[in-house]
Amino acid sequence: MTKEQTTADGFSYTLERTLEAPVAAVWNAWTTPEPYAQWAYAAPGSVEMDVRPGGKWKATVVTPDGGEFPLTGSYAEVEVNRRLVTGMDVPGKDEPALMTVELAEEGAHGTRLTVAQTCDTADQRDTAEQGTTMLLDSLTAFLKSAN
Repeated sequence: MTKEQTTADGFSYTLERTLEAPVAAVWNAWTTPEPYAQWAYAAPGSVEMDVRPGGKWKATVVTPDGGEFPLTGSYAEVEVNRRLVTGMDVPGKDEPALMTVELAEEGAHGTRLTVAQTCDTADQRDTAEQGTTMLLDSLTAFLKSAN
């Protein structure tokens, strides 16, 4: 069962889901290139991750119509199996757009996943929230197929 809660405040949003997978499996899916590429709409072989504070990441996202968008960023905070703060480089901005992912055990074999992000405008927030919701749907399906 997937529970979802959405909270929007100003130009921020928070999505919370309960996933039917252990914390370590969710962490692995989010921080390992091959599984990440499978659920995050990334081109095979395009994902690189140096998961440590100050480490860099990159991926090429493939849209449903076949468009490719290279993304880059860095990791601001890394607490294995608990918290991941990633920054995505935004053209024309000095500071990356930060996204916080928090994991907590839920029941015997589940994970409560909380994703939060603050954007510069309401439109950016709405677009980012929609994209993150799609990613979480894909992650949920990926974790179910991995069990």
